[in-house]
Amino acid sequence: MLKYDTLFGPIDKVQIAIDRIRQFEPPEGYYVAFSGGKDSQTVYHLCKEAGVKFDAHYHLTTVDPPELVRFIKQNYPKVVVDRPPTTMWKLIVDRKIPPTRIARYCCQVLKEGGGEGRFVITGVRWAESVKRKNNRGVVEIFGNKTKDKKIFLNSDNDEVRRVIETCVTRGKRILNPIVDWTDSDVWEYLNGRKIDHCQLYDQGFKRLGCIGCQMAPFSHRQDEFKRWPKYYQNYLLTFERMLKERERRGLPNARWKTAQDVMDWWIYEMPREDPDQNSLFTDYEAS
Repeated sequence: MLKYDTLFGPIDKVQIAIDRIRQFEPPEGYYVAFSGGKDSQTVYHLCKEAGVKFDAHYHLTTVDPPELVRFIKQNYPKVVVDRPPTTMWKLIVDRKIPPTRIARYCCQVLKEGGGEGRFVITGVRWAESVKRKNNRGVVEIFGNKTKDKKIFLNSDNDEVRRVIETCVTRGKRILNPIVDWTDSDVWEYLNGRKIDHCQLYDQGFKRLGCIGCQMAPFSHRQDEFKRWPKYYQNYLLTFERMLKERERRGLPNARWKTAQDVMDWWIYEMPREDPDQNSLFTDYEAS
């Protein structure tokens, strides 16, 4: 629930999120990371309610669900669509292995750019995964190195304000205003304000993201390829070009003889942590 009573008084999650957004508004405005999913929709509209200055950006990955791209263009025309420097299809050939849970090079190149030196707002929530519960906060501040990351679970204290004020502008500051919201909170907010959402949510999809993403459950990837078979074929054609590139580079292909071998390994056989992947990762890291 977005509103409820406690022994310490009433709680209004929407107002808390709005207060968080207003608290750190930078002079140049926020950079809102927008994906078109329900969570980023929520922070987008919360920013509007808060009356803060912001610009929202959607990173086109080239493996986005077509319905999602259309939804963003039709419903959020002011969102800036940032096109990637390459495509997923070229990236796989260049890296010489498919993207995996361990080698998530696709996210780094296609999704995680942008917002450098800006105060970024995201729709990250603890309810999405145990890892996010343990590693994400209301406010996150990155220095020039990953180890310099600071996480604050509460935005309302002097320390976080002091750190933000003295933060090197080359770093990235992140605000997650709905980090403590549940799925039902998000839907209550959107439905209560009669905000349209992408049709894919009404057709069995629990998450919206890159088609074929290894971070998605196996059943979800199966559903994606059934719905968008052309993407399955594009991956096969790409794996074929990848194998030729590996052969040209003199890299071993003992595990994979055909593009279908790669696909079967990628979808069905590859466990979350495959010891045999180590040699494959060495191939692309050394290139």
